[in-house]
Amino acid sequence: MEYSDYIDDAEVGEEVPLLQVIEFDLSLELRGERIDKAIARVLPTYSRSRIQQWIEAGLVYENERQIQAKDHAMGMEHIKISIPPDPQNTAYHAEDLPLEVVYSDSDIALVNKPYGLVVHPAAGNWTGTLLNALLHHFPECSEVPRAGIVHRLDKDTSGLLVIAKTLEAQHALVQQLQSRSMERKYIALVWGKTPMSKVIHGAIGRDSKDRLRMSMQASGGKEACTHLTTLYHALFENKPISLVSCELETGRTHQIRVHLESLGHALVNDPIYKNKIPHQTSLVLKNQLFDKGIQFPGQFLHAGLLGLEHPRTKELVRVHVEPPSAFLQTLEFLNIPRSVWEKVFD
Repeated sequence: MEYSDYIDDAEVGEEVPLLQVIEFDLSLELRGERIDKAIARVLPTYSRSRIQQWIEAGLVYENERQIQAKDHAMGMEHIKISIPPDPQNTAYHAEDLPLEVVYSDSDIALVNKPYGLVVHPAAGNWTGTLLNALLHHFPECSEVPRAGIVHRLDKDTSGLLVIAKTLEAQHALVQQLQSRSMERKYIALVWGKTPMSKVIHGAIGRDSKDRLRMSMQASGGKEACTHLTTLYHALFENKPISLVSCELETGRTHQIRVHLESLGHALVNDPIYKNKIPHQTSLVLKNQLFDKGIQFPGQFLHAGLLGLEHPRTKELVRVHVEPPSAFLQTLEFLNIPRSVWEKVFD
């Protein structure tokens, strides 16, 4: 499984319910509608594409007759959908792992993921993930596909994630991500003297030469947009380092890392995206930080602010968390004032 920062970049499996059977009658008002469209009107919680997949899989019946994709509603049909359990909900188990919960109610939770923690189980990381922790701290998440995870962060990116505790909340949050209405702000430490502000557009897709990398692509990639603002320019060994904030419109895999590297400003300590970095100076910085007891496993990137519309109350939920201590110690080592990044999360 490939990791994905956000659900608009992942295979949409989040809307699959655990229910074995859904039954209902179509109204006469739906007569003449395509059958998938008619069912979608009755079941607004599920996407039309999901319903089409159920029909193609032979899971949807009308009075014991298997519905075909080409069918149209006549009205008054009794529809029965028999759905197998989502294997993602049975493949994983709860683990008593530490979890910093910033906000929680009956519908959602906002958690502060530490760097070094994988979000979702996959080959090489079947245990010890955020998903395993969620199943322990929020048992109700076992009733939601992917334990309510609707977007992701890379293993060594820290910061805020929102978790859905119900199917309805998950559907609403996915819609906010797809409509780009969710507020997501990061801070990052990068090599070079960055422009004071820039909107970075560039489609992103899997690198054809290196499957661990994503890359900017003229065709075949997915649209991506990052808003860059420079917070501070510093120097280390006469080499410029910049502290920047990034606000996402889209959420493609490795989006910030790819977009900044494309400008010649790879993230400090990024193990994958490091074109045009001053390699010798980077090693000196790493060694000097190590001598001071400061160790950072990967890229300096922190998702510090998350704002969204509550899926049930429709009220604004907006929270922020400060970077990990090693990130803060590194900023202090580079003489970057705390005040310059704090204002990003006001």
